[in-house]
Amino acid sequence: MTDAWFPQVNGVVRTLDTIRGLLTNLGHQVTLVSPDQFRSLPCPTYPEIRLAMASPRWIDKIVDEVQPHAIHIATEGPLGVLARWRCQRRGLAFTTSYHTRFPEYVAARWRVPLSWTYGFFRWFHAPACCVMVSTPSVEAVLRERGFERISRWSRGVDTELFRPRDKSFFPYPRPISLYVGRVAVEKSIEDFLKLDLAGTKVVVGDGPQISELRARYPNVIFVGTKSGEDLAHHYAGADVFVFPSRTDTFGLVLLEALASGIPVAAYPVPGPIDVINGSGAGCLDDDLGAAVRRASLIPADVCRAHAESFSWDHSVRQFLENLHVAG
Repeated sequence: MTDAWFPQVNGVVRTLDTIRGLLTNLGHQVTLVSPDQFRSLPCPTYPEIRLAMASPRWIDKIVDEVQPHAIHIATEGPLGVLARWRCQRRGLAFTTSYHTRFPEYVAARWRVPLSWTYGFFRWFHAPACCVMVSTPSVEAVLRERGFERISRWSRGVDTELFRPRDKSFFPYPRPISLYVGRVAVEKSIEDFLKLDLAGTKVVVGDGPQISELRARYPNVIFVGTKSGEDLAHHYAGADVFVFPSRTDTFGLVLLEALASGIPVAAYPVPGPIDVINGSGAGCLDDDLGAAVRRASLIPADVCRAHAESFSWDHSVRQFLENLHVAG
């Protein structure tokens, strides 16, 4: 059950889609319940996200038809809340996952106290047999907030698609500083855009701030959303990958950049701390500009070697082990 699904393009959707494919390859039958199956409304201030208007009857109908051995609720949106309620009413065990630090997102957008939103998320995840998180740093944050029954579910990267390639892809002055992700306030993207850096800044992605930031930073190249080979060429053509977000739980784009041989510059916060983890494949600093300048000196083979230590096969095994807790 997930509120995040195509046509959204983000790390949560890509992770769920990858895991679904891997589970199917292993012989499991996977039934996805997502917003595209119901009438939906655009999310306020974020119309790209659709909020499903499902009814309890539809959730019950799906569960009765599928007779699942395991139920995983991936997100805390309308579908997730409805699925949680029906599972509890029917005495069905389920697992959940914590993909996004929404309390910090909400605080960044509307200045809602963290204690309020963390209270809701603690309530949401409390009945789960286990709460899957991607990194030790996020687990530590959640435990401090009173979350229980936390299990690890890491991430992987497609090292065949994302790999070092010819550097002639970009026709702009070098060095190329690249950002890939949503163009939204919670990503702190403006921390990157306002840096005084040599060369060219390139932004791959879309989001509610894109028109505003295009007008404010005319020297930045905004190329929109990319996927597949096109996205891989954008990564590989860069010289340094800049990840300004302070609110991500992991940052799948970090692995994609590293697999492409591109060093990472980021803040020392959960996500980058766990992915870089003393590997020498990136620089973490509260001074993001200093991190960019130091990261640009890191050899591509160091980045690539570190990315190869992350495996989707390991990720799907973790996921299955966590589902067995509910079984």
